[in-house]
Amino acid sequence: MSLVRLKIKGISYSQTQNGAYALILNEVDGDRKLPIVIGAFEAQSIAIALEKEIKPPRPLTHDLFKNFSDRFDIVIKQVIIHKLVDGVFYSSIICERDKIEEIIDARTSDAIALALRFNAPIFTYKTILDKAGIFLKFSSKDKEKGENESIMVDEILQEGETVEIEQGASDGYTELTVDELNKELDKAVANEDYEKAAKLRDEISKRN
Repeated sequence: MSLVRLKIKGISYSQTQNGAYALILNEVDGDRKLPIVIGAFEAQSIAIALEKEIKPPRPLTHDLFKNFSDRFDIVIKQVIIHKLVDGVFYSSIICERDKIEEIIDARTSDAIALALRFNAPIFTYKTILDKAGIFLKFSSKDKEKGENESIMVDEILQEGETVEIEQGASDGYTELTVDELNKELDKAVANEDYEKAAKLRDEISKRN
């Protein structure tokens, strides 16, 4: 079976399903997206890995795993989403130590959080992408504005087909100055509120 390489498109929060997020993966050489529902903790860990400028004061679980692996010369070579059963994705982590390769079963969200920290490629099989991959239709208005694409989890879960992009709420951050945003960002990181920190970083990036 042929493998298809994926990249992370983004993460969106569900307005109706409490604590549910959608991780959107995009095939590198195509337009299909693979939406995967993940929990709040995993979404936070992936968001932290994507936001290079946000540094937790203490290592998160996946950061601890990375530190542990580095200490014992374990390298994650790649992650493969290898199975889809009843809407649940199953993944394998391909790792190596002393030139010996091992395959470890993992939840897809954990596998991707670790792949980001090891700069390891993410793959799935073409048969899985053919089965669960969808095309998302983006409005020309959003493309012209150049704004971040935010995909509503609820529409993906309910329709499983093309959806329109909707912009998320600003949480009142648009009313703050850049200095105030940076102060709030420092507080959020100090309090280990990384979901808030990611939103603040997004708002600061828009201003720049």
